[in-house]
Amino acid sequence: MSNLSSMVPSSIQFRTLSDGRVRCYFLSTPPNEWETTLLYTDINLTNITTTNNADDLASPDSPNDSGSIRMGSPPPPSHASSPSMHSSFLGSYGNFGKRLQWNVVLQQPLSSVATAGGSGINVWSREFQLMQERKRLSTWGITSYELHKPSGKIVFPCFNDLYQCLDTGYNNSPLFPIQLRTCPQWAALDPQICPQNSDLIAYISGCDIWVTHTLSGHEERLTFAHDGRRSFADDPLSAGLPSYVMQEEFSRYQGYWWQPHSDDGIYRIVYEEVDESDVCLYTFPSAHAAPGEMEEYRFPRTGTANAKSKLKMVQFILNESLQISDVCIKDLPYSLTGVLPWLEYIVRVGWTPDSKYVWMAGMDRKQQRLDLILIPVDNFCETYSSSTSSPSGSTDHSWKSPFCRTISPLQVIYTQVSESWINVHDLLYFLEITETTITFLWASEETGFRHLYLVTSSLCPKPLNGCNENLSAAGSSGSAFDNSQRLKFHGANTENQADIMDGATLHPRIINKVALTSGEWEVLGRNLWVDKEQQLVYFLGLRETPLEKHLYVVSLQRPEHIRQLTESGYSYVVEFDDSCQLMLQIYCNIQRLPSCKVMRLVQTCQNGGVNGIQLSLMGYLHEGGKPEPQYCPQIYSPQLPSGEIVYAMVFKPHNFQLGVKYPTVLNVYGGPEVQTVNNTFKGKHQLRMHMLAAQGYCVICIDSRGSRHRGTKFESHIRCRMGQVELADQVHALRILADQLGYIDMNRVGIHGWSYGGYLSLMGLVHYPNIFKIAIAGAPVTNWEYYDTGYTERYMDLPQNNKSGYTAGSVLNYIPLFPDEDNRLLLIHGLIDENVHFFHTSQLINALNKANKPYTLHIFPDERHSLRNLESNKNYETKLLSFLQNL
Repeated sequence: MSNLSSMVPSSIQFRTLSDGRVRCYFLSTPPNEWETTLLYTDINLTNITTTNNADDLASPDSPNDSGSIRMGSPPPPSHASSPSMHSSFLGSYGNFGKRLQWNVVLQQPLSSVATAGGSGINVWSREFQLMQERKRLSTWGITSYELHKPSGKIVFPCFNDLYQCLDTGYNNSPLFPIQLRTCPQWAALDPQICPQNSDLIAYISGCDIWVTHTLSGHEERLTFAHDGRRSFADDPLSAGLPSYVMQEEFSRYQGYWWQPHSDDGIYRIVYEEVDESDVCLYTFPSAHAAPGEMEEYRFPRTGTANAKSKLKMVQFILNESLQISDVCIKDLPYSLTGVLPWLEYIVRVGWTPDSKYVWMAGMDRKQQRLDLILIPVDNFCETYSSSTSSPSGSTDHSWKSPFCRTISPLQVIYTQVSESWINVHDLLYFLEITETTITFLWASEETGFRHLYLVTSSLCPKPLNGCNENLSAAGSSGSAFDNSQRLKFHGANTENQADIMDGATLHPRIINKVALTSGEWEVLGRNLWVDKEQQLVYFLGLRETPLEKHLYVVSLQRPEHIRQLTESGYSYVVEFDDSCQLMLQIYCNIQRLPSCKVMRLVQTCQNGGVNGIQLSLMGYLHEGGKPEPQYCPQIYSPQLPSGEIVYAMVFKPHNFQLGVKYPTVLNVYGGPEVQTVNNTFKGKHQLRMHMLAAQGYCVICIDSRGSRHRGTKFESHIRCRMGQVELADQVHALRILADQLGYIDMNRVGIHGWSYGGYLSLMGLVHYPNIFKIAIAGAPVTNWEYYDTGYTERYMDLPQNNKSGYTAGSVLNYIPLFPDEDNRLLLIHGLIDENVHFFHTSQLINALNKANKPYTLHIFPDERHSLRNLESNKNYETKLLSFLQNL
């Protein structure tokens, strides 16, 4: 079974070396190892395998089809740390094509096993653990790294520290990383290398931003939002660290951003300051603290106050001794919520390529409006008054803001609205910025499916007077300001208030908008590569089928003329180099383990265009082969009574025999943002499906209405009625499959899921007790009023606006419908789950006890929302198999 979780490259980056070689860095697990580390392969652009057909070059059928899964001859595990003996190995095997060599970039500074082994002490800080939870990372070792491509500087976190090394491109053995000097009191997180100067590395420590200079060794705390007090109740501010909801529900893990470049010798970082003083505080038992000690968390339950965010800027210079000096914190002279009264979430932030603007994507609380906003750099003003000095204690630098001056207006360049909700994406690319216009690529679901648009908006160059502190709020209306509304400075005299913002700039003034893609299919919300020279845009989408991700290209000169560059029948993950001349493809399907190869793109037509692109094979990084037939599920497409097609995946029992009916487990998720059925190999993340099939169970997964990648109509079927409609689709599809396949024993069906799947497992037992004989619910939501704002309100609206929906969606309102028989309900939950709190399960248990309803409870005292300890996973699987004996 372990072979099915073959590790493939991730976090891929390309770097061109001085001699013309291209070095491809990636994270993966070397053969016979279990920790992830940083590796690379070198690509010689003169070694090209060509054919006459570009489609043949993209064909995944080229690799060796043998069923074995290994990557060359690995070193013995006991010698894995010896760079002189084993610094490289072949990343694939077989006789077809060029095999690219895997090389170890660095020695890990510590072994996770050695550090944690035998002591029983958890070496990972709480901050690191929580970040792993938010990112859903399940690997150990080096899980992320920062690469400064011009210099070869590499920085990565390990345990609670940061390490650096310099890859010149001509090293013959792995690099020995050097530990960076960081604040010893707190863990160092989220390191970022300054784009202008690779010797400057910023990081988050103790909920504030720090920066260190690697040559001088000087480190400096840049912000002082957090006091480091023991109680969260007395210390609600943080700088550079997104709130829980922003990380968990909007997938933004970064809270500060270096300015790409500057011409004045000043280094600038724009950052988010988060104030959680109004967010509810909860305590949880801690398995790793002293007896009786509790952990505190801020968690905004639906309908309650969210964290408040401000955008600020910190800047500094390097003096002649390479010391960080003249640190200056700047604020906006107006409140963003004063300018934009509807603003609730700052979901994305960054800099424009010319470094003149900070851009942000802001959403309202109901997540039905999103504005793309430009904030000129000159809007950030040093905060001080005539009676106090500047934060740096010095006022003799011309780059510091005077008390009063002219600023440029904040400008909205795009507005998107939806009757259901807006799915946040990462598809933004700035093409050209002038004094009066801005042209960019953006994605929108306004047609019902996410598509790419080429947009040009007008900019207002008109300067505005003044820079003080506070702007008066201009009402609480959710609409944008009109021209008659005036925005004032903080602290301005009410008898002499200066207008600082023209209301016209708060409405997008779109000059031109062209759809680059269209149709009833979806462009994926991440990864956009632009070849500006050839005017080509590369993206991933689902045009052929919602089950397969493919690479496409469209020309800015010929919109909607789209060419598919990958072969149908497989699903792809792709990464490009900066010039869009090389790409790494990872591809697989349900009958093929992941393989990985590097391709070169060459434009063969003088006039460019998508038809002139020729793909050339540079080599294979890994060849997956074929698994044994019993590990290959089958995909079906039952049609619901409504006429909608849903997709289902069936794992047949490994001991399958014709004419025999088998006990069946419906492995359910059923919620939004997830697709469980697609044409990818079901290995690492579906090991338990294979385990159950190996034990003689038929396992079924169904993507009912509400799941992702089928358009907004399909997805918004659950709007304001979570828990009320998903199971009807699941049961309809299950019955169709039972009639079609003939080997599903409908008298012995269990339902099992985790998180949202745990919630639907409970709902299945109460609403369909004649279908589901048993339910196994892991970390279930039991009442949506106990879950967080960002997720719940997106799909259910606020509780006061949808009382009937919240009532119908609460498991706690169906206690009398739970079965009276023993061994039909198993509840599993981690006691320190900071996502779906154990409170959900405890409330259910209390209600079941009062109603004298039987249940079995299985608790993991030191686990969060995901089971991470090997012993916990083994115990969970044992309990699962044991309880399934009741089918």
